[in-house]
Amino acid sequence: FFLMSNFDSSLRECFGFSHIIISDSPRVFIALELISPRFPIGVETMYKPFFIKTSLIFFILLASCAPVNNITKDENEKTETVASAQILIESNTEQGSVKLEEKKPSLIIPDESLQNNITIILSKKDRPEIVNQFINIIELAVYQKEIQNISFSIKIYENKNELNEFLANQNLAGKVFIGPLNSADSELLQQFCAKGAVFFSFSSTTTLAKNCVFLINFFPENELKTVFNFFPNNSKVAFLYPENEYGFGINSIIDNIADQSNSVIINRASYNKDLTNASEAIKELGKYELRKYELNRQKQILANKKDKESKRRLIKLEKFQTTKDFDFTHIIIADYGLRLLQVAPLLPYYDIDPNVVRFVGTGAWDDEVFYDEPSLSGSIYPGIELIKRQQLNDDYYNLYEERLLRISTLPYDLVGLLDYLINNNYTTSTLYKTLQDINIRFAGVDGNFYFSKNRIERDLQVLQIKDGEAKVILKQE
Repeated sequence: FFLMSNFDSSLRECFGFSHIIISDSPRVFIALELISPRFPIGVETMYKPFFIKTSLIFFILLASCAPVNNITKDENEKTETVASAQILIESNTEQGSVKLEEKKPSLIIPDESLQNNITIILSKKDRPEIVNQFINIIELAVYQKEIQNISFSIKIYENKNELNEFLANQNLAGKVFIGPLNSADSELLQQFCAKGAVFFSFSSTTTLAKNCVFLINFFPENELKTVFNFFPNNSKVAFLYPENEYGFGINSIIDNIADQSNSVIINRASYNKDLTNASEAIKELGKYELRKYELNRQKQILANKKDKESKRRLIKLEKFQTTKDFDFTHIIIADYGLRLLQVAPLLPYYDIDPNVVRFVGTGAWDDEVFYDEPSLSGSIYPGIELIKRQQLNDDYYNLYEERLLRISTLPYDLVGLLDYLINNNYTTSTLYKTLQDINIRFAGVDGNFYFSKNRIERDLQVLQIKDGEAKVILKQE
């Protein structure tokens, strides 16, 4: 999934404000008292237009007063969903102690205590509906996780030059930033690493993950490793993908992942993103014409025989268009959305039988919209069961009257992680060591997560679509 978003003035309604400061100049402020429409959390906010209007800077300071719970829940039932992030240690060292890797960033970075004011950096060019929810879910996380001793501010920037100027004028020693949401603006972050800044970007460009830049997203490498580890030994895999950024991206990494598994990719095909040649691609992938020719040849041979067994077998073969001797045992379909709902039925139509060949998806299939498509029944994909985040989905809908986007669990879990790091007095040095140790897991709404090469990864399950649901399936033998 690619996070691209924007921001508008309606976002003010997403926050609980105790103060709002309006300014046309950095030195002139007017204070007004407001009350949160959703949460009784004291929040201090700054508004500063870039030109004549719009373009906001919010500074969220959590008040010390105890919040009143607007969401009905049993105080004795603290679930993993609403708790602050927990750190789960998996280590072979004695007495549960953690042996952190000594791997260091590729440049010298000062060791500074993490600041307890976190700045969220967002672009005016990002899509408003995504950013609205992005801000909402951070507010909800602060409330549900009972975040204390940490404040949040929001910087809205016009372009990359303005972002660069803003960062250059900050005290970056131990300063933590959430964002940017896009890859283009994340490219300039590396120059601030030597000053002690730490960035949690939502870019999907994996090459940006290094030094002080950590990427928070759903990464196909993590998902593909999960399904290849799930496949039985010596599985033969076909790969079908669209000719777009997502498809090309997965095509560029799938061979390396397959080479490290006990399975092999034996065929692949691609189709135009407008689906104009999807039928031809699927026929080529499944060797439809060859298998059709072979079946017709067998029918002709049996038709020339007069014995009962040949006649019985001929009657059976008349039901089929092609033979069922596929070269592959699994087919990975790297697509999603409306295209997937159009491509998937073409596979059985051209005699790639889902009862013989297992259809396999990516994490992009983690959406209920695909569960009722008949051609996808029995298919598998990597993910986490919906029940793990159902409570968060319900809470969000009840508060904001809109559906929780799949990507919104990312900032929710990130808030819990930062709460853990800051309130346990981490420095930039110990942060790097912790996030570079793949034996350390953090509990999140999407299951346990960790960092590998500065990219977030999750302990994913393999789910099977069946009867309108997706349930965990055990590893095949």
